[in-house]
Amino acid sequence: MSYLKNEQFNLYPTVNKVSIHKPRVLMLYGSLRGTSYSRLTAEEAGRILNTMGAEVKFFNPKGLPLFDNNDSAAHPKVIELRELVQWSEAQVWSSPEIHGNMSGVMKTQIDWIPLSLGAVRPTQGKALAVMQVTGGSQSFNAINNMRILGRWMRMLTIPNQSSVAKAYSEFYENGIMIPSSYRDRIVDVMEELMRFTYLTRDQNEFLLDRYSERRAIQEKLLAM
Repeated sequence: MSYLKNEQFNLYPTVNKVSIHKPRVLMLYGSLRGTSYSRLTAEEAGRILNTMGAEVKFFNPKGLPLFDNNDSAAHPKVIELRELVQWSEAQVWSSPEIHGNMSGVMKTQIDWIPLSLGAVRPTQGKALAVMQVTGGSQSFNAINNMRILGRWMRMLTIPNQSSVAKAYSEFYENGIMIPSSYRDRIVDVMEELMRFTYLTRDQNEFLLDRYSERRAIQEKLLAM
């Protein structure tokens, strides 16, 4: 490996900074329905996160334009979404499964999140939890596809996940989730998300430092 002979790899994290503010978690849900079970599931998760000490914010996707390759980048809902993404240290994506996949509302939100905004990388190195709801038997298609998107956005998608079957039967009329193994699983997922957030939020620069990018910068400097 002679081409790596003079390369210095930074492989050990340092603890130069320890954040003391509450973990910042952004909740995205994938339905515009008045009774949206993906939203109710996200709200249940948000209450759990609040109990665990997080600061939680929700993005309401109503009014968000379809992704049009940044022609609508100045739209207030796009600006709001991108500002929330930059604010967040972790995210929760909650989608209904429609035709064996996440909803179009969910995908549109993710499409509007760029890999970079100038020198800022809005999603890279941040923790992500994925959840889905179905009207029938339990399925994992939506969360599996959201995992692919999370990886593409260079997020750290946690191992645990939640899939709520027959979601219409899992909530009281006031929107609170009834006691069940599904609710217990959401607690598990949020607990794991908080742990990953604490582990990673002060290590963003370390996690995003890449050999290929360092090499590109060096080649650019040599060419000047």
